[in-house]
Amino acid sequence: MTKKIITIEADKRLSNQSKLPSVHKRKVAGYARVSTDLEDQASSYETQMNYYESYINSRSDWEFVKMYSDEGISGTTTKKRLGFQEMVSDAMDGKIDLIITKSVSRFARNTVDSLSTVRQLKDKGVEIYFEKENIWTFDSKGELLITIMSSIAQEESRSISENVKWAKRKNAAEGKVTFSYSTVLGFKQSEDGGFEVDKDEARIVEYIFSLFLKGKNPNQIARELTEKNIKTPAGKEKWSYGSVKSILQNEKYKGDALLQKYYSVDFLNKQQKKNEGELPQYYVENSHEAIIDKEIFDMVQVQLRHNTKWATEKNYFSKIECGCCGNKYCRYIWHSNSKYKRHIYRCSHKYKDKNKCQTPHVTDEDIQEWIVDALNQQIANKEEIIDNLGILVHQLESNMTLKDEINTLNNKLTVVQDEVENLVYTNSKLAQDQSNYQKIYDKLVKTYEKLELLLEEKKEELVNYHIRIQNLKSCIDIIGKQDTLIREFNPTLFNILIEKIVIETDKRITIHFTDGKILYR
Repeated sequence: MTKKIITIEADKRLSNQSKLPSVHKRKVAGYARVSTDLEDQASSYETQMNYYESYINSRSDWEFVKMYSDEGISGTTTKKRLGFQEMVSDAMDGKIDLIITKSVSRFARNTVDSLSTVRQLKDKGVEIYFEKENIWTFDSKGELLITIMSSIAQEESRSISENVKWAKRKNAAEGKVTFSYSTVLGFKQSEDGGFEVDKDEARIVEYIFSLFLKGKNPNQIARELTEKNIKTPAGKEKWSYGSVKSILQNEKYKGDALLQKYYSVDFLNKQQKKNEGELPQYYVENSHEAIIDKEIFDMVQVQLRHNTKWATEKNYFSKIECGCCGNKYCRYIWHSNSKYKRHIYRCSHKYKDKNKCQTPHVTDEDIQEWIVDALNQQIANKEEIIDNLGILVHQLESNMTLKDEINTLNNKLTVVQDEVENLVYTNSKLAQDQSNYQKIYDKLVKTYEKLELLLEEKKEELVNYHIRIQNLKSCIDIIGKQDTLIREFNPTLFNILIEKIVIETDKRITIHFTDGKILYR
């Protein structure tokens, strides 16, 4: 049987239910964005704003709603674009029928963000017109074209990000120092495009370091800065432990710079991750003008690294030692659930060994009485003490032995390093007994490691040496200003003037002052 096809013509009659042309005006909004705050981009931003407002108002069938915009914000993600988010929210609430924007790349450089937003608005009956590409999202080809254009824009953003990343790493490798002024206090941009010391902010940095060296911990410093209405590097009114500690640890204040501390994980979300060995870092010495003397900065690092405990009215045990076993005293509570509750201090290892320590516990009153009495003895003979301290400071400052030893070790390290390099070079050029080569190489490496370890010890010894000098100078300053005997415990005087208190088994005590003097009670 032969196949036969019969065509049924369409009914040409007009339906009685055909709609008349709508007189309802479309509610139209415009969206403009530039990704930087540069002057030429700012003019582009203003041009976009004016152009689309005029264009929408020129159409009699459109009703202008509003111009939405984001200035100086990257288009890689829509999460931080407040103008964009407000526009989408208004569109979802039925306030907008049509959105006009310059191009797909102005709308979003992330394919996922772009398509999800387009589909979300499309489901709500909101159309988007991309002028440059001439794409209408209600058009059957619109979504395909948007996918293609967004992917191109995303790859463009990736390429730009990779170029910027490469440039930053190249600059780091070449020792070119840059940093954010919103996170570092004491520096400002100079006229030649680099940076220079901001004298006003530098005084705040010096003040923070001086407070720390006088015995105040980062929390106490943060409270004092907040009370004095001094702004943080980010311009905030309240300081925190972390913000103070980051200043105390920032090598830029001694004129050096560690580059590539952080790196960007993903070009889309711009997430920054601390560099923990994933990428090389570069340490640049003497890269710029210092605010803090290198020796003072290193002194602070030693105290921070050793987790120095700062004495307060409730933290005496940080400097109290057991004369029996040498361990620290700790704070304990007696009768914690009764009206007889009190704090006492005793050896932290008193009941940990079979032969328990025979040193007694002490109270707040005991400690305060000892400290006040000891400090008053210092103040009573202040003229003699100041003279002796001055002589000691002069002797310590004129002693160059440690510095000479450090220089000698540095020279020895250079010699060993040259020997290793020559050995490796010779081995690469001439055939040698590899067993003998390896023995010589291993011996040189061990020598280098021993010298390096010894150098670090000497450097730390030198830092402690300078800490002692600084403490002595602080003692001279404080004792010189103290005209009358003190009547109550002063944590600042305790921190600076007293190194430790040793309690013996018969409750005799030995007070060690930071100037080397020892007082027996």
